[in-house]
Amino acid sequence: MNETIQGLFERKSVRAFTQEKIDAKVKGLILDAAIQAPTAGNLQLYTILDITDQALKEKLAQTCDHQPFIAQAPMVLIFCADAQRLFDGFEKLANVEFRHPGPGDLLLGLSDALIAAQNAVVAAHSLGVGSCYIGDIIENCEEHRRLLNLPDYVVPIGMLVFGYPLQTQLDRKKPTRYRSTSMVRENTYRRHDENELKEMFETQSRDAGLPIVDFMKALEGLYKRKFISDFALEMDRSANCWFKPFLAK
Repeated sequence: MNETIQGLFERKSVRAFTQEKIDAKVKGLILDAAIQAPTAGNLQLYTILDITDQALKEKLAQTCDHQPFIAQAPMVLIFCADAQRLFDGFEKLANVEFRHPGPGDLLLGLSDALIAAQNAVVAAHSLGVGSCYIGDIIENCEEHRRLLNLPDYVVPIGMLVFGYPLQTQLDRKKPTRYRSTSMVRENTYRRHDENELKEMFETQSRDAGLPIVDFMKALEGLYKRKFISDFALEMDRSANCWFKPFLAK
């Protein structure tokens, strides 16, 4: 296993950091690595917001589900799908029959932004810098649009916090993932039946060395925690808000 593959297997989310700052050279490498990411048609339909204002970090720590470690992170980046920049060029500079950005442009921008974000994560890990994705930036659409001065065709799809991990974070075991036999389908999609779903959950517990819990209770808990909780419902509401400009006729 080479160093790159090893790093992908070992990398885990870090939510507690030392007081050590990330110097400009390391930060620059992480940002440059992000920008080297694959991108649809080399259009780079994304913008990275580098959050250096401590007051803004403090505010984001509250609007993103009250997570204080966001404000404590030495580096905070927000990756945005950005159709605004390219379409500003079309509208203002090019002699073309103009159309407004649509759902396809949004999907490509979302892909570009997340691919760039993952490049940043991998680069940071290779430099000893920990990171954690904050999906809650999708919530509170109106407030985040105002705080970050986002126009209609710019959507924040992921926030990342970075810092040097505390020893407790380094020692913490990475959560066990599902096996590839459960995650990979050959050629076409096939739905899992009830027995396969049960085996999928139980195998994950066995691989992690955890006791097997009641399958139905585990699913019920997961549903309540991740799909009908206040934050999940707010994320759905805000997603409709972010997508609305791209769906307008």
